[in-house]
Amino acid sequence: MTQIYFAEARHSDDVLRLALGAAQLPTDDLGGPDQMFFSLFDDEGLIGFIGLEGNGADRLLRSLVVLPSRRGKGYGRMLVERLEGVTDGAVERLHLLTNGSAEFFRGLGYVDADRDAAPAFITATAQFTSLCGPRATYLVKDLG
Repeated sequence: MTQIYFAEARHSDDVLRLALGAAQLPTDDLGGPDQMFFSLFDDEGLIGFIGLEGNGADRLLRSLVVLPSRRGKGYGRMLVERLEGVTDGAVERLHLLTNGSAEFFRGLGYVDADRDAAPAFITATAQFTSLCGPRATYLVKDLG
């Protein structure tokens, strides 16, 4: 049986940028403060990435990407579930913006939320202010 590993991303920033760019996800704000990225991989290599931004009870889930050759096998769900697991109670809510994956995230327990009610930290992120656009779906999940 193949082992699957989830760890803080040790790949170069270039690999993350290429994967996100190929999936048409924003890369302009990579390397910002309070960002942490994780990778999922197995014996065959890299599967995908997911990011977490912030340092308080409310954090931004960002940059979920599964490499094209690895899609359709449940790895996206696995990345989200593993990210939620590493928060260890320090995070009360995860927030995200998406332009095309709202149904996927709703299936994982994320619910539509009012952008005007988002916490100040979330509304100040580049994802919220400019990169995802005003038509992006805003979703929240309570981890408590």
